[in-house]
Amino acid sequence: MDVYERLAQFLDRLPAGFPKTEEGREVDLLRRIFSPAEAELAQHLTLIAEPARVIARRAKRPPDEVAEQLDSMARKGLIYSIHSSNGPPKYMATQFAVGVFEFQVGRLDREMAGETLTYLDSVPTSFWEQMPQLRTVPVGESIPVESTVMIYEQAENLILAQEKIRVNPCICRKQKRLLDEGCDKPLETCLVFGNGADYFERLGVGREIDQEEALSILAQAEESGLVLQPSNTQKAGFICCCCSDCCGVLAIAKRHPRPADLLVSPFRAVVDEALCSACGDCEFRCQMEAIGVDNGYAVINHDRCIGCGLCVTTCPEEAVTLVRRPESEQASVPRNMAALYINTLRSRGQNSTGDLVRWVVRSKVDRLLSQI
Repeated sequence: MDVYERLAQFLDRLPAGFPKTEEGREVDLLRRIFSPAEAELAQHLTLIAEPARVIARRAKRPPDEVAEQLDSMARKGLIYSIHSSNGPPKYMATQFAVGVFEFQVGRLDREMAGETLTYLDSVPTSFWEQMPQLRTVPVGESIPVESTVMIYEQAENLILAQEKIRVNPCICRKQKRLLDEGCDKPLETCLVFGNGADYFERLGVGREIDQEEALSILAQAEESGLVLQPSNTQKAGFICCCCSDCCGVLAIAKRHPRPADLLVSPFRAVVDEALCSACGDCEFRCQMEAIGVDNGYAVINHDRCIGCGLCVTTCPEEAVTLVRRPESEQASVPRNMAALYINTLRSRGQNSTGDLVRWVVRSKVDRLLSQI
């Protein structure tokens, strides 16, 4: 088995997976992004952030040599790095999506865009029915004042909790434009927070902004009809502003017969038939084709409604509102990325969970041995 096939298997053991295709498109894609040496070293990383000396011991290579290569790989978006003022940089494996693919936004060209899209289109929709990495939060104006809303269910509150924010180009819309496809919606809409913002700064991608500009981008997203999708964690690492023309996640959900099962949201839209004028604005605005006008008023298919709130903010008669789904239909939101990883691995089976346990144990042992 060559190094790229082994790397594909390694990435498939990470929480989000990296499904194999009959045509081997996942291997072709990795050949374009990783050099053979990078593909080999990447497999010695885990989901635990570690200094270069620990990874070097595991790879049985000189620490200085490995440190230089890890730094280069991190600057290419092939692995994730964390820098702090009280110690050396630490490096960890990263999933293909959300992860390596999004980190290529500064390197993306037409060929890579085409190969990535071909691969993702080859993955069966059923694969994405596991623990989702993104969730949907409604645009702020669409939430009823009287509704009980958690802090992490409001995009504006997620912004106000951040000290460092960076805005990047949306890789999905950039990908489609490189292929002469997609839409003309705003490109600079991907908001990244905290350590993620630091990482993209080292990649040389995007620009740092303050909370006021971030809130302005959310307002622009609502005006443009974009769905707000933060990481599926209470402590959000990012917020994507997505359209079903370009976004891989929304495009997959739109093809599914029940998008509400794929995208985590505590809300769904309802229509007051007495107020509805059957103007059709909400039908045009809906990204999931969940609304249609019938018998003189809008009708919502709740199997397709993802609770984004775009229909609410566009309704001239204020006939559409968001309501909280029954508790039995509300998925819990993991507290942070570590909890999301654990839940995702569990949803994929016990063997995957065992990988995480082995990584933790191996990381601790290698860290102790590297200090001898």
